[in-house]
Parts: sequence; C-alpha cells; structure tokens
Amino acid sequence: MASRGDRLDERLVAEGLAESRSQARALVLAGRVLVDDVPRDKPGVRVAPGVALRVRGGRRFVSRGGDKLEGALDDLGVDPAGRRCLDVGASTGGFTDCLLQAGASSVVAVDVGYGLLDLRLREDSRVRVLERTNARFLEPAQVGPGVELVVMDVSFVSARLLLPALAAVAPGASWLLMVKPQFEVGRDQVGKGGVVRDDALRGEAVDAVAAAAAELGFQERARVDSRLAGPKGNREIFLLLAPRAADAGTGFANSPGAR
Repeated sequence: MASRGDRLDERLVAEGLAESRSQARALVLAGRVLVDDVPRDKPGVRVAPGVALRVRGGRRFVSRGGDKLEGALDDLGVDPAGRRCLDVGASTGGFTDCLLQAGASSVVAVDVGYGLLDLRLREDSRVRVLERTNARFLEPAQVGPGVELVVMDVSFVSARLLLPALAAVAPGASWLLMVKPQFEVGRDQVGKGGVVRDDALRGEAVDAVAAAAAELGFQERARVDSRLAGPKGNREIFLLLAPRAADAGTGFANSPGAR
C-alpha cells in the first residue's frame, strides 16, 4: 500500500464508516476494518486514494468497550433492562451505549476528561453526563438515588481507589468492574509493552479488588475474562460484586460462577 494518503481513522470518518475518530480507532483496534479486504490494526496507517474500505460486521457500539461489556453481561447473566446505571470511566461511551441498547432506563456517565462522550449519547435524554469529574470524589448528590447497576472501566489508576466512592453513591447496587491487571500489580510485575502475561498475577489483581470491595460490604459473585483483549494484548477481567445483604432474587446473585 502506498505510503502517502490519509490516515485510516480519518478516512473512515470521511467516508461515513465511523462517526468520530475515536470510534474509528476503536473499530480498527477491534480488527473490524478491512483495507482492500485485508484487515488492518493500526489507526494511523496511510491509505492511498481509491482504496476500498469496509467495516466487518457493521457497527453496534461507539467503541469496542461496548463489545466487551456485552460479552460480560451475556457470560454473567446480568440484565440491565429497566435499571438505572452508573458508568464510571465512560470515555467515548462504549459501556453506556451497550447499557442503553440492553434496555437500561438511564445512565449517569462519569469521566475525568471533557468532550469525550460520543455526540449521539450526549444528546440522548436517558444519559446524564458528569465530565471533568474525578470518580474518586463522587458524592451521592452528584449521582442521585436509585442506582441499581454500576459498570466501570478506568485506566492509569487502581480500581481499588475508586471503590469507597462507589459504595457511597451506589450502596445497594450491583457492580460490574472491568479489572485491568496492569494497573493493579506493581510496576516491576508488568512485562514488556505494559502487558501482564502471568495468569497467577492476573488472578491476584482481581483478588485484591475483590478484597477491597469486601471491606466495604460487597461480595464477589462471579468473574470472567473479557472476550476481547486490550489494545496491547492485556487480558482484562470482569468482576461482578453485590452487597452482602442483597436478596438472592435480584437477578445478579445467581450468575454463573457465583461464589
């Protein structure tokens, strides 16, 4: 392929195959973009004029995070339909998009960044956006009462540091947390390229998050590997937690692998 031309992510947006560069990047990293019927996994690769682009399988969510969450909801038997949800680390909105498409009644989308959430979601009446908001310092007044399901996807910080805030704003909710081992283990335990390859270390990372949640009154119900690896190959794990006093009839307690 010629070295000159537009960036692949820019071409996807220009041709209407993606709504934003962030979405285009997610599609490329998910392996769903074909250039002259050849899969490409680098959003910045140059694409010559006239080259045919195609998105395999169409677009379901604004980012591949939606595909990850959809897999976890299915694997763990969690149904967001009719529930008020909180999405911590919403970014472009993959998790939020997935929750809404699964029937969630509303989503509070929280992120420390600004202007990241996809415009379609930003304009959805079911979504309330809390931007420039550090989730470590979330307060009940910001979120409002009645949160039934919390989902979380955060980077460059241990998930454990955010749990006290979650307990304060959503004490009766079930939590579905995507644990990223590379941000839970010590720096000396992270391998080349920022990838944690040791399965034992990955398990310990999830155990540590579960233990921190237990101190706040939340019990592990199940865990499952994400169906999709992270961009660099890290294998993330979804951890399902619920209040110890939760009624077994909530629909979350009987998930596969519940402890």
